[in-house]
Amino acid sequence: MSPADFLFHDGQLLRSGKPLILPDNRSFRYGDGFFETMKWCRGKILLEPYHFGRLFRSLETMKFKPPHYFTADYLSDAIAQVVKKNGHHELARIRLTVYRGEGGIYDEQHHFPHLLIQSWNLNPANNLLNENGLEIDLYRPAIKQADDFSRIKSNNYLPYLMAALWVKEQRLNDAVLLNPYGNIADATIANLFVVNNGFIKTPPLSDGPVAGVMRQYLIDRLRKLHYEVEEASVSPEELAGASEVFLTNAIYGIRWVKQFQQNQYLPQLVYGLHKDILLPLFNE
Repeated sequence: MSPADFLFHDGQLLRSGKPLILPDNRSFRYGDGFFETMKWCRGKILLEPYHFGRLFRSLETMKFKPPHYFTADYLSDAIAQVVKKNGHHELARIRLTVYRGEGGIYDEQHHFPHLLIQSWNLNPANNLLNENGLEIDLYRPAIKQADDFSRIKSNNYLPYLMAALWVKEQRLNDAVLLNPYGNIADATIANLFVVNNGFIKTPPLSDGPVAGVMRQYLIDRLRKLHYEVEEASVSPEELAGASEVFLTNAIYGIRWVKQFQQNQYLPQLVYGLHKDILLPLFNE
């Protein structure tokens, strides 16, 4: 991704690289905020209603108090400004961060949602299905909680961050985290799906995964196309015994997994899913 020269911060387009927060900022101190990672493709935000639906649910869950102008149209226009200013017209990665400002833990006056929007250019190959399958494993030092906040893309990202560092040390492509009940929650930057005999399964939100936008879009489309798909707990043993495994997120869409520990998989159903569901989305 090429570097971005400009960002949007609380209503202003600013040059990147300048300090924006103070040392007692609540997001810096406590991870008090959340973010959305979106894909800009040929003049629009892919899955925009899904992203903004999740964003406003996160605002409510985290008890932010947005001003009247803080609407989906306002956010969409701000994103378009950043993309245009940075020249990322064709394909870009957008990161929208919302955070609480300075103050103590319970200060009532500090529930305004500060807004930071950044963009980075993406390679067109990003829209293609990965040729080489991913190698993944379990990351056991961290446990992903399963509560009302686990589905939010929180700025408190420590379990995923440490898992991602471990992935690099182990020369893997990703890692999956367990919830307190010993079942799969999700991967460091993606939701997980397993396939057995054509039946597709992904962990339910009650098991602690982030409420992925691509995850929900894929579930909706699979059901409309009459695939058998279920949101149900996935144990490590079921992951190991699956006939096919793939990961999803808003940037890459679908990526097929080649190996989990000693278990290997071939991409079969995933090719059809990419062709029938994702390519039409990317080419709309």
